[in-house]
Amino acid sequence: MPLQVGDYSWQQTTTAVFISVPLRGVCIRDADVFCTENYLKVNFPPFLFEVFLYAPIDDENSKAKIGNNTIIFTLHKKEAAMWETLSVSGVDKEMMQRIREKSILQAQERAKEAMEAKAAARREDQKYTLSVMMKIEEEERKKIEDMKENERIKATKELEAWKERQRKAEEQKRFQREEKSHQQEKQITEEGKKLKQKRLTRNSASRNLATKGRNSENIFFEKLKEDNIPAPRSVGNIQISFTPRVFPTALRESQVAEEEEWLHKQAEARRAMNTDIPEFCDLKEEEKNPEWLKDKGNKLFATENYLAAINAYNLAIRLNTKIPLLYLNRAACHLKLKNLHKAIEDSSKALELLTPPVAVNANSRMKAHVRRGTAFCQLELYVEGLQDYEAALKIDPSNKIVQNDAEKIRNIIQGTELKC
Repeated sequence: MPLQVGDYSWQQTTTAVFISVPLRGVCIRDADVFCTENYLKVNFPPFLFEVFLYAPIDDENSKAKIGNNTIIFTLHKKEAAMWETLSVSGVDKEMMQRIREKSILQAQERAKEAMEAKAAARREDQKYTLSVMMKIEEEERKKIEDMKENERIKATKELEAWKERQRKAEEQKRFQREEKSHQQEKQITEEGKKLKQKRLTRNSASRNLATKGRNSENIFFEKLKEDNIPAPRSVGNIQISFTPRVFPTALRESQVAEEEEWLHKQAEARRAMNTDIPEFCDLKEEEKNPEWLKDKGNKLFATENYLAAINAYNLAIRLNTKIPLLYLNRAACHLKLKNLHKAIEDSSKALELLTPPVAVNANSRMKAHVRRGTAFCQLELYVEGLQDYEAALKIDPSNKIVQNDAEKIRNIIQGTELKC
């Protein structure tokens, strides 16, 4: 049973109470202080100091200072008044127990409120942190979009500058051709004048020789005729031979009909030009050529200017929608820019145009399957991606890169790897 401390001292003012409790040689770390508005307790085994206060105090602003083996309490009164005693009188054990229990409940409620307030403050801090992170991410996203827009504008300006240079070069060539044609016409005119002058000179000479007799006249006349009349052309035959079309497949595996159909489709695709679109009126003749635009897009792709390359392929496709390589190359650009659904669409369109399947278009079909399969894998549609890779391996079974990628996809589907 703890020993009650009775040798404490206390003083008061109208607003505060000062209590001094000796610790009796007990370590400071062993002292446990508990205080509410009506109850004060200091437990430092084997001693116990307990007091049931005369009037309520402001326990939140009250203080305790430990030093020199003494605890000094500064308790601020809720109402400014002088107390008759420190402890309330006439308190029996049952009342003391109720005060103790009430004080403990009040302390628990305050601790709970403090914990809830701390949790609320933590949640507010998390919301603020999240909002700041979202703002930073939005700024980064906007920065990336601005960079893309600037790159697009830069590519457009470069394309316009290139068109202007081509136009000036074409004008210079046209001017040179006109100048050359003018010089040729001038030279032909001068040669005609010289020939005419020469003929007049010959005619004059023949008239002067007419007086020398009939025989002389006939001789010079025959000679003049021989000079003016060209010799007759010789008759001959021109032999024309054509290089026979040789297909790479053996006769027993002949795909002559399919390859002829493929060549016929390619010829029709080259003739299927759509140059009646109003915005194409300002383009030069070479800029209206899909093959020229395809080569331009390939050069832009090689310099990693994927947006400008897509613009070139788009213009070529508007001119001619039947060339499969335009869709195949544009799918590669979309893959680089992570436009995965567009890459799948363009690869599928290329495969649709790469029919019938022949040896000539085998490499293009293999690339279309690989690019579509890559897009499926990046969308985590590994089963669909594996189907495209297996289709590519049927076309080119000896391709080691495609074999390794297909094996990785199988491992992902079986759960042995984490990435494609």
